[in-house]
Amino acid sequence: MAKTASSRKWLDRQHSDPYVKQAQREGYRSRAAYKLLEIQEKDRILRPGMRVLDLGAAPGSWCQIAARLVGPNGSVVALDLLPMDPLPGVSILQGDFREPAMLERLCATLGGEPLDLVLSDMAPNITGMSVVDQPRAMYLVELALDLARSRLQPGGSLVVKVFQGTGFDEILSAMRQSFARVVSRKPKSSRSQSRELYLVAKGFHP
Repeated sequence: MAKTASSRKWLDRQHSDPYVKQAQREGYRSRAAYKLLEIQEKDRILRPGMRVLDLGAAPGSWCQIAARLVGPNGSVVALDLLPMDPLPGVSILQGDFREPAMLERLCATLGGEPLDLVLSDMAPNITGMSVVDQPRAMYLVELALDLARSRLQPGGSLVVKVFQGTGFDEILSAMRQSFARVVSRKPKSSRSQSRELYLVAKGFHP
């Protein structure tokens, strides 16, 4: 089957991307690892012994970092609609966390304990039409925020991918109502043409 122009462009970009090559050399499952590493360097969101949930975790590069930094006394749960290969120190759940059965599985996996940190690198399937893509993206942010509000312990943190555009100011305001400090980060490893940002929220107050 002939490659489309968009798929050829994606392949060319992957082959020339220094972060893709670096991830391959260093054993990370995707270039997204460096986004979390940059956030960690600035905000120190991961510490030994923490309980962490990674939403939209596949293929698992963020889990690789989280599991290493929380250490053997911490725990990391990965949740995604897509399958994910096993990782040491990571509990993997496949399914839709909007469904009650999946939330029950998550609670059981956590042993009923609250979380210290929720990570979300979720993004919708992109159509190229902003009037469709932006609402879908913001909906995923709202879902991550709702889950964080229900599962974080006081003082906990949330890191979530957002896209600049309609709904951004509203979600930023909503996060500031629930967290003591919210900052935006644009990692160097985030492609310059992308509208993605990461909101880092710390000091959760129920």
